[in-house]
Amino acid sequence: MSLMDRLLSKSKVEPKALRRGQEVEGVVSNLGRKLLLLNIGAKTEGIVTGDDALEVADLLAELKIGDTIKAFVKYPENDQGQIVLSLKKAAEAGRWEKYAQMMAEEKEIDVVGLEVNKGGMVVKCGEMRGFVPTSQFGEKHLGKMEDLINTSFKVKIIEVDREQNRLIFSEKQVSDSKAMAKRHEALEGVKKDEKLVGTVSGIMPFGVFVTVSVGKAKVEGLIHISEISWKKVDDPNTLFKVGQEVNVQVIGIEKKVGKLNLSMKRLSKDPWDDIEKTYAVGTKHKGKVVRSAPYGVFINFESGIDGLIHVTNKPVGREFEVGEDVEVFVEKVDGKNRRMSLGMVLTEVPVGYK
Repeated sequence: MSLMDRLLSKSKVEPKALRRGQEVEGVVSNLGRKLLLLNIGAKTEGIVTGDDALEVADLLAELKIGDTIKAFVKYPENDQGQIVLSLKKAAEAGRWEKYAQMMAEEKEIDVVGLEVNKGGMVVKCGEMRGFVPTSQFGEKHLGKMEDLINTSFKVKIIEVDREQNRLIFSEKQVSDSKAMAKRHEALEGVKKDEKLVGTVSGIMPFGVFVTVSVGKAKVEGLIHISEISWKKVDDPNTLFKVGQEVNVQVIGIEKKVGKLNLSMKRLSKDPWDDIEKTYAVGTKHKGKVVRSAPYGVFINFESGIDGLIHVTNKPVGREFEVGEDVEVFVEKVDGKNRRMSLGMVLTEVPVGYK
């Protein structure tokens, strides 16, 4: 090698070594349906091809030569000496942004039904999966959602949450759009505290969807789990069935989305009203053990009224069984926070007492 060759060799800028998982930014220099070349600097190109390209086909379809995009190094060097890149994370971020934009614009999109479960239907939308709750299907599909499996149908996006990986759709905002317009008009005639009769249209862990008739229109409302009963409810599925008729009271009107917030428990008197009089401090009452916890035992007196025998108030050696009847006295009652502290009424002299 001549002196000139050695000087030129030393003057060349060596590209920095890449590591697996490193984020790089490059300019699209070659683009095909199953191939992407990115110029990532220092006259170095990375390649996206094969299954990696197929995974992001939707993104490749929107790119053009000269676009700048971020990628991640999958292999710093393969058997052919190429730098293999992945656009999976970039494509995923782009999809979430795209769906958020379509939700803002209230666009209709096509999805394909994959499977039906207790809460609704899992669907495929492009390279992603989403969910259509039972309550978000139009009337013509209620009870017949299985007919949509492996079938394309139109929906609107109603929730996009990348952090929670939640993509929620509504079919009825498409199929029932005219009816929904009538619902908005019908809500003008609904008043807060009004009592209505409705039909259960969906059951979720967080509450029950109920369809009520308002004039000539049908409007859907939600009974949140906390509004079902004054008594604690753990699973609405144990209390309701789709098609069941229920009496409800309007506690909120969401005119923008055409929905009602409903309650069942407010149709009856709150048992904690005047609790300080009914269960005054020092008074004795008979109740039933309903639950044990590390910090004490819960005693039920009537529907919605529970008190706690704190572990520090449990007699030494005394064990409680669920369903057991006990006699207690009220140590403290806090109606505002719906709490009652109890003590045991002793029926025999404790061991060691003098």
